[in-house]
Amino acid sequence: MKQALAFDIGGTKIYSTLINETGSIISNIEKFSTPKTIEGIKETLKNQISKYEHEVDIIAIATAGAVNNENTTVIGSTGNLVQGYYTIDFQRLSNKRVFLENDANAAAWAEYKVGASKGCGISILLTLGTGVGGGIIINNKLLKGKSGAAGEMHFKMYADKRRKCTCGSWDCFEAYASGTALKKDAEEELKNPDVTTYDVINGIKNNDSKMIEIFNRWEKDIILGIIGLANLFDPDCVVLSGSMAQFVDVKKIEKLVNSEIVTAPTSIRLAQAGNYSGMIGASLLALGGLE
Repeated sequence: MKQALAFDIGGTKIYSTLINETGSIISNIEKFSTPKTIEGIKETLKNQISKYEHEVDIIAIATAGAVNNENTTVIGSTGNLVQGYYTIDFQRLSNKRVFLENDANAAAWAEYKVGASKGCGISILLTLGTGVGGGIIINNKLLKGKSGAAGEMHFKMYADKRRKCTCGSWDCFEAYASGTALKKDAEEELKNPDVTTYDVINGIKNNDSKMIEIFNRWEKDIILGIIGLANLFDPDCVVLSGSMAQFVDVKKIEKLVNSEIVTAPTSIRLAQAGNYSGMIGASLLALGGLE
């Protein structure tokens, strides 16, 4: 059975493991702090590759940032990775082929193949974490766009320049639907720059009416974004993943979305592929391309 050496490269951690063509993790998960230099990242990857390269058929990398349609190069990195990250020549790190895919796209593929959206020919994945990532499956294929950057969740929510987004623009979906956005909502409402998302969640558990109001405001912005996405893509389902997804009311969101969309009703689901869905999806895409 074919297998891949998989990596997930994020702003703070790099994960690595071996994954086979069924999407099963077949070795221990290894974790490294993401180096603050390009050379450091390359060295971390090369050390792992030198240990496992002889055991695998391909190297599969899920990474922050957009990836080109040839799955060879990062074409736009994010602010949480070292400056110039996109200049890394990943293909030179191994004698085996190195396959790259955006981490949210990879997670969307994992959910489609082995998780919550399995059997859904048209689906959308939203990763609700520090930021918001997205992956879109159309007619059983990953939507990449002309350059590879499709699925970025930076469409406009408002037009009055209320909130600056990490992309440099104003009032994007990410600026209102992320964990960072929930903290911002709380700061604005409570006039307290030290309040955290944990404070909001703990307040809800303690039936704090103000924290419940703040959370409902945040959840409403998520709903508005999903309504727009559902009207555009008419999906079988929308999958919510990431650290903040566990706190949302999926049934409530599904009911409100379906009460407003002009397309056929859709299903809102929580992700099932697990914390390492990026590595699983990247491996399944990479190994599938070897057939």
